[in-house]
Amino acid sequence: MPAIAGSIESITLDGRSFAVTADADTSRKLGGFENEVQSNGDGTARTVKTRVPWSLTGVVIEIDDTAGDQEFLQALQNSNRNVPVTATYVSGISYQATGQVVGEVVFNNQSSTASLDLSGSGEMTPQ
Repeated sequence: MPAIAGSIESITLDGRSFAVTADADTSRKLGGFENEVQSNGDGTARTVKTRVPWSLTGVVIEIDDTAGDQEFLQALQNSNRNVPVTATYVSGISYQATGQVVGEVVFNNQSSTASLDLSGSGEMTPQ
């Protein structure tokens, strides 16, 4: 069976669901470790493992002013807690993690959208 590509259908942040624009081209990083091989003076090498956070970048969501969507997102950023994050893909697979909205949340009035980046400790895993 071939891979299924396409839109993220929705993002759920702390239990609140947001529709994602069909043309959003997002990038997903599962988190865990990144490895680097470094040489030793005797010609051998060692692996340096660096723990890295998961991230989901370039997510463009619908913002409804009457529902207070931007205010909800800003309240998440203002809080000191990580929240449950779920991304549901058109393939039917959902990825889950705990984290935060990172960077700016800027409303675009011509499209009623905002672009989000999300990140957190640990790993983003399929459900």
